[in-house]
Parts: sequence; structure tokens; C-alpha cells
Amino acid sequence: MQLKLENHPCFNDSARHKFGRIHLPVAPKCNIQCNYCNRKFDCMNENRPGVSSRLLSPGQALHYLKQAVLLSPNISVVGIAGPGDPFANSEETMETLRLVRKEFPEMLLCVATNGLNLMPFIPELKELEVSHVTITINAIDPAIGAEIYAWVRHEKKMHRDLEAAELLIGNQLAALSALKAAGITAKVNTIIVPGVNDKHVLAVAEKVSELGADILNCLPYYNTKETVFENIEEPPAEMVAEIQKATSAFLPQMKHCARCRADAVGIIGEMNSEAMTEKLHEAARLPKNPSETRPYLAVTSLEGVLVNQHLGDADRFLVYGMDPATGICSLIDSRPAPKPGGGQHRWEAVADLIGDCRALLCSSAGDSPTKVLNTKGIEVMVLEGVIEDAVTGLFKGEDIRHMTRNSRKHACSGTGGGCG
Repeated sequence: MQLKLENHPCFNDSARHKFGRIHLPVAPKCNIQCNYCNRKFDCMNENRPGVSSRLLSPGQALHYLKQAVLLSPNISVVGIAGPGDPFANSEETMETLRLVRKEFPEMLLCVATNGLNLMPFIPELKELEVSHVTITINAIDPAIGAEIYAWVRHEKKMHRDLEAAELLIGNQLAALSALKAAGITAKVNTIIVPGVNDKHVLAVAEKVSELGADILNCLPYYNTKETVFENIEEPPAEMVAEIQKATSAFLPQMKHCARCRADAVGIIGEMNSEAMTEKLHEAARLPKNPSETRPYLAVTSLEGVLVNQHLGDADRFLVYGMDPATGICSLIDSRPAPKPGGGQHRWEAVADLIGDCRALLCSSAGDSPTKVLNTKGIEVMVLEGVIEDAVTGLFKGEDIRHMTRNSRKHACSGTGGGCG
């Protein structure tokens, strides 16, 4: 099927009043910290990158997309733009793209990234016919980049100052060249920060033009509280216009950017409708894999009343179900846990034991069991509170974020040798 590339409203000004886009918020983590960015997930009154009212799994995202196109048939583009960076969440991002391409072969696919970890995924992006990629490149001079980026995390190592900027800029420029070699349309976003990089944007434009970028989006930075740059005022319209005019000598300009949210949907510039927002929230309340039949929830508890036991300490799993006729939740089984020891094999045995459960509720859990259970399709949810409230809320699709804990690694009474 021939994709209609001209129907992308962000890359084609003439398409923006006719065709809509949808951003699927499946990528919460970020691998860099920009000094102008403070990512909040639930702020409906702000229209800026890094904001989403809900986070979705790939399966939930596909369900949401199916509902969204019924409400807004003019959606021509599915994008992933955070609220973190797509390739700091590469498994979720790539799985979402695969699901969408399979279900909607005619849909344009688009990704917006900082480019740090983009390179390894370009071959599959090409295979999936991801037609448009945006890289945010704010500097090509590491000295200026060091003023913009607080840190960069790459391959499990933290980088700061000039080292961080050099690494990020090098990866960005290499990825841009590779995108063009793969035949993918590339847009570069450059955030204009007065007194930091406003005099440098022309050099960025010249460099990315040399590497084959198709269009440049010079956009004013968004003043955000509780950031390093919170005392820097947004650039005046005259400054932005002058920079756009000067850089147009190198590249066509995108001038209709709305600095969209990570869950934006519909025509550019319009706020998300209440009906669409409700569909997003409904999708977030579904099981992580909505198509699977997993009717139960498993819980670890010391006394059977509260969610208050570390996963590694559990000697049994309480299994709860809900009667669909009455909506009443109740304990249906208590299953002895495999004996401690055995490392990953123990957690695979746990996954088999509670394989009919869509989630496991506990007060804390280690990385190893969490990874094994997640791979088996069982979400590990770290909560505190009354079991009845938690399981009833989950079965009825209620928001129980007030019960979640900030840290998974807490209150383990083990030997310190890891969850085994």
C-alpha cells in the first residue's frame, strides 16, 4: 500500500486543517534531562511536550487508537512523542509501532525523539515504514549544549557537562544521516532559549541541512516552573520570526507547531475533546494486554487484609476474582509460593502459578521478578492499602494511583543476596 506522505499535518502546512494526528503516550522514561523540561503526567491545562494525562501499554494504546479513529476519522498519523523519549522506552515504542502497522496498514507512523538512542532502531523503523522522524537538536557546539542539558544517560552510564553534550550531539547527527540514508523524512526541532542558543540556531540549521534534514522547526522554549531555566523568559515573537527567516536560507520552515502534548489528538491547535480524553482514560484502566483473558488478580499480604508484603517474602499468593453479574470481588484461592532460591527459575514458576492473573499486587518487588513477570504478561503493581479497595478498584477500572508507592525496592527482609 502506498502511504500518503502528504497527509502528515506537521510536515505539510496545507494538510493541517484537514488531517489530524494522535500521539500514543507509551514512553514515560527519558534518557536526558533538559534544563527547560519538567515532565508532569496529569495537567490538562498545559499544552506542551512532556505532558500526558495517562500512560498506556502497547496493547492499551492499540485499543485506544481503535476508539479514537471512530471518533475522529480524519486521523492520518500515529505518533509517539513521550512523555519521555521513545527510545528510552524502546520495547514499548517498537511494540506499539508493530501493533499499529499490522492493524492500520494505511496509517502514517511518526516518532519524535532526542536522538540519543535512535540509531540502533532505524533499520526496523524503515521496515515498519515509519515515514517521519523528528529529532530535537538544540546545539551542535558542545559548550552550548552543556548549558542546555543537565545530564545524559546512555548504556547505563551517566554523563554530565561537556561529555554529555558531546555524546548527545554526536549521536543526534549520526542518526540524522542514517535516517536520510534509509529514506525516512526527517524534521529537526530546535528550541530557542534566549541568551543560551538563540545566536547559535543558524549554525544548527546549516549543519542539519548539510546532513539532509527535510524541514526545520524553530520554536520558542516553553517557560516551565521548577526547572533550571524557570527564570528565563520565553523569546519574543520578533526573535522567533527573525530566526525563522534567517534559517529559511538553509531549510523549509515549520511555522504552525502547537508544541503538542504527548497525548495530543485531532487537528493541530485544537484541545483534546472530552470524549477523546475519556477514551484515553478508559484504555489506561484496561489490563496491559486487553485481548488476553486473565480474570484474576494476585496479592501478597502478611495477614490477608492489607497489601503489605514484599514479593520476595511471600509464602503464598491470594487470588481474587470478580463476579461479573454482581460486581462483588472475593478471594477465590490461596496458592503456596515456590520455595526461595533458584533465581529466575523461581520467578518463572511464580508466573506459571499465577498465569491466570493479569497483575500481582505487592508492597515492593525487586527488578528480577518484576522483569520476569512482566515478560509473562503479569503486571507487578507496587501498592499500599486495603486489599479489597485495591482489587475492587482495579476490576472496576477506577483510578487507584493514590495507593501506589514510589519505590519498588523497599522493606525486603531477605539476606541482601537479591530476590531468588
